[in-house]
Amino acid sequence: MLSNRVGTLLLTALAPAVWGTTYLVTTELLPPGRPLLAAVVRALPAGLALVAVTRRLPHGVWWWRALVLGALNIGAFFALLFVAAYRLPGGVAATVGAIQPLLVALLASGLLGERLKPRTLIAAVAGVAGVSLLVLRAGARLDGLGVAAAAGGAVVMATGVVLSKRWASPAPLLATTGWQLVAGGLLLLPVAFFAEGPPPVPTGTNLAGYAYLAVIGSALAYALWFRGIRLLSPTDVTFLGLLSPLVATVLGWLALGQELTVAQGFGAVVVLGSLVAAQAGRGRGPRGTHTLPSTARPVAAASTSTQHRS
Repeated sequence: MLSNRVGTLLLTALAPAVWGTTYLVTTELLPPGRPLLAAVVRALPAGLALVAVTRRLPHGVWWWRALVLGALNIGAFFALLFVAAYRLPGGVAATVGAIQPLLVALLASGLLGERLKPRTLIAAVAGVAGVSLLVLRAGARLDGLGVAAAAGGAVVMATGVVLSKRWASPAPLLATTGWQLVAGGLLLLPVAFFAEGPPPVPTGTNLAGYAYLAVIGSALAYALWFRGIRLLSPTDVTFLGLLSPLVATVLGWLALGQELTVAQGFGAVVVLGSLVAAQAGRGRGPRGTHTLPSTARPVAAASTSTQHRS
């Protein structure tokens, strides 16, 4: 039913909205210059907690699948995001990363057999334009390695989203989410140590920031994200990721007193328009290929009752 689909979209949209708060939390609550440490802390403890709560470990092919998905959605994505953040202005990195919906649409067409509609392509291009207006600044410098890292982050995340749909896990949602967070966190741990050195002694403020990122930014947000991928088209889900820079910009204006220009306001309208255009016509009648299947609804209800990628 259409109402079920809208509800799932709204719940899934909470994940990128929460991720949009990461910049504010990182700058105001965490020690400076430790983005990889923040990535490890937000992934590994949350993943271990979910595995402990669900008491489920991978079986058979899911040992290597969980590793691959954890590397794509968490480990490699955060590592590439780290390189891009250090070598590019934030606006450039966010604009390059906004190509992800287009990449997911192309991969879903090839790997999942989804129909690639002109409206989707136009909405994806409009999303990139909207994000650029929202966050890109005049005179922003370009660095080849930084741009490659930002593009690589979009590619690995897009691949992870599509493979998460292709490899439907038989395990409960929270268990699958935990596996990926643990795998990604373990892959990031040595990278963070060698790149940033031993972690500093955290303050109470730091601990509050890390707790928010682990519980809300990872355990809750990634569970909602992967739930959306289970129940919806991955193309529909990834367009919601455009909400992250939008939320980050609004919070910067409200909480940090940052200037909000007319161009940014127009960019926000373009981003929201691309989200609406991408979702238009889905799940309507027999030609809507992404209406929630009746067999998925009990799974969704069970997943929701037990509860959820700068």
